[in-house]
Amino acid sequence: MTTIANQLTLSERIADFLAQRRIAVAGVSATRDLPGNLIYRKLKGAGYEVFAILPGAATFEGDPCYAELAAIPGGVDGLVIATRPELTMALTRQAVAAGVPRVWMHESLMHGGTSVSPDAVALCRERGVALIAGACPMMYCAPVDVGHRCMCWLMKVTGGLPE
Repeated sequence: MTTIANQLTLSERIADFLAQRRIAVAGVSATRDLPGNLIYRKLKGAGYEVFAILPGAATFEGDPCYAELAAIPGGVDGLVIATRPELTMALTRQAVAAGVPRVWMHESLMHGGTSVSPDAVALCRERGVALIAGACPMMYCAPVDVGHRCMCWLMKVTGGLPE
């Protein structure tokens, strides 16, 4: 299925994603400081209503956690996936089933860390889910820190930003 969402430029998809207010983040950890934790804090600090997807935990930094997307009361407008790519497909299936219209699969410059799964990308495109397959929300969520501004520039000049 071809949708308008998947015909937008990367900049337009990012602006649309960040224009939403209710965003779930999968890939937070109560025991380690992972990229998901940083993204969760950044979005929360920027005024978003953020929901942690963390099976088996009741809370994350004082906020309720959810085992799956369908458990979030009122649903969400977008999902950030900051997990290993092996987990991305299951999360994408949850997003499709819950009617989440936007998915951002996080990718880091550091250590080749990516959540992008080719099968999950194909599922999003097939189901008309607006997709950002790579990059980091912290490179675009204002105010952007110097480190993420530099990462964004480097990914632009090296062709590392998603299509």
